[in-house]
Amino acid sequence: MRRPSRVATALAVVGLSLAPLSASGPAAGATSMRSVMFVGNNWAGTASMVDAGSLQTLRSGINLVPDKAQELADIYLNPVKLAEFLLIRTGPGEGHDQFVDDMFTTPDGKYLAVSRPSFADVVWIDIAKAIAKAPGAIVHEEQMDGFRTDHMGLSPDGQRLLVSDSTSHTVHEYSMVNQTLPDGTKVTMGQRLRTFESGETPHESNYSADGSRIFHASIGRVYTPGDDLYAGAVKIGPLNDAVKGDRWFEIVRNADFAVTQRWDMGKELAEAGHPGMSSAVRPMAIAPGERFVYFQVSYFHGLVEFDTQAPDLNGTVDYQAGTVAEPRTGAVTRVIDLPNRVPTMPLEDYVNDSAHHGLSIDTTGRTLCAAGTMDDYVALVDRSSGTYRLYDTATTGHAYAKPYWTTEGPGNRCWISLSEADSVAVIDFATGKELAYFPVGDHPQRIRHGWVLESIASS
Repeated sequence: MRRPSRVATALAVVGLSLAPLSASGPAAGATSMRSVMFVGNNWAGTASMVDAGSLQTLRSGINLVPDKAQELADIYLNPVKLAEFLLIRTGPGEGHDQFVDDMFTTPDGKYLAVSRPSFADVVWIDIAKAIAKAPGAIVHEEQMDGFRTDHMGLSPDGQRLLVSDSTSHTVHEYSMVNQTLPDGTKVTMGQRLRTFESGETPHESNYSADGSRIFHASIGRVYTPGDDLYAGAVKIGPLNDAVKGDRWFEIVRNADFAVTQRWDMGKELAEAGHPGMSSAVRPMAIAPGERFVYFQVSYFHGLVEFDTQAPDLNGTVDYQAGTVAEPRTGAVTRVIDLPNRVPTMPLEDYVNDSAHHGLSIDTTGRTLCAAGTMDDYVALVDRSSGTYRLYDTATTGHAYAKPYWTTEGPGNRCWISLSEADSVAVIDFATGKELAYFPVGDHPQRIRHGWVLESIASS
């Protein structure tokens, strides 16, 4: 394990007190900027930039792999990297290379940080140069310790970036700014700062509203066989656990990156009367107040409600997740079933073990927006009652094939990537109206809100 660097020690001692960058507006005193949504096209290696207010596409086909030829040449000269590259293609890539997973803009509105799974890196791209197809668009690159990158998370102040290092059981923190810390330590954009431990295949990370905590989950080896828990009448759950690896939901203290609580959600679900469900926490949505967290878990067509402050249901420590004992608080309080439209489909045919993959919550905390990936629908779910409204090809007149991500956008809207339809839909949380539907690139996946300089947006 890496020793804490001088920068990491300084961060732990002084913390961060930087100008906020929120959905309501850019940092105080910033140059005029436009509120936008970036849509990453995983298989194409491109992004679309959409005005977050008017829902008009400002740019499409922004190349996020301008160094593709050189990256591929380097990979093909390294047998180990080549083997991993091809495993990504045949496994999580479903026969395709994964060039874009996640992306966030820097606070100055000039750069886009992009995780690129097949290249096992994160790069900082000059947005204006990428749009203009000018040389030198990539201004900084950081390689993972392992062989694949995945989800990222941005701190509330926009200054720090978390990147999941898929095959190294770790999540790394990078700076999104050039700055001098109070103790005189200099930090540059793209510099790796700290690391915390995750389970097998680190997945999603979300900061608390004040930035003091990080909610993180790992999903295990979703690209392996052995999905079914039974072979006929024989339960093979322990074998499934061995194949899939450690799958944890954990809360990390941002001040020092200590894991303060860690749960095995499969065991928590069993304790709540739902045995045989997966431990792999997929996308999550954190309700206002941050006591309740809503999860999707592998193979399940629906949502799980988890109360982080409720007493443990049986009052005993039943397991250890790595070196961390089961917390004395935290319990599954509800499971919300959504329609399963593929009841005869073998679990092996689920995309990366996802029944549903994509979950967000509106600003009021009343409504959840769930991507029904294998069911080809999106569901707006009333958080209180669990009742839902479905959006699909029949109800909207648009192709809703394999929804693979949802996120909240300005104006209390749910943005959905429809990966097999190569399109994006936008639904108003309050009215339930579909506000927009438009094409993007090949296999849209992550959608993120950001800010870009007005000169870039209007060029």
